[in-house]
Amino acid sequence: MPNIYNNLPSQLPEEVFSNLLSAGTIRIERILSKGQTSPETGWYDQHEHEWVIVLQGAGELTFANGDVVSLKPGDYLNIPAHTRHRVSWTDPMQVTVWLAVFYT
Repeated sequence: MPNIYNNLPSQLPEEVFSNLLSAGTIRIERILSKGQTSPETGWYDQHEHEWVIVLQGAGELTFANGDVVSLKPGDYLNIPAHTRHRVSWTDPMQVTVWLAVFYT
């Protein structure tokens, strides 16, 4: 039986993105991070809206307008399409499990 917490690696040299479901205008993705951040010079600027929740660990998102949002387990956020943002911090001591729902 699939489980969101299956196969969590102890070592994570780079973020891992796993597509869990893609149907029509919705896509659900599991993201695993451990100390990774977005590149300093880049922003996510996606054409889809993104609803994201942290299930384990912790992370921080920084937006182009200067807003910074810290997320811990259970915290979620909706990011409208074309809202420029980046992952500015993830917990380096444990795997952070994100669940992201992309929709149009």
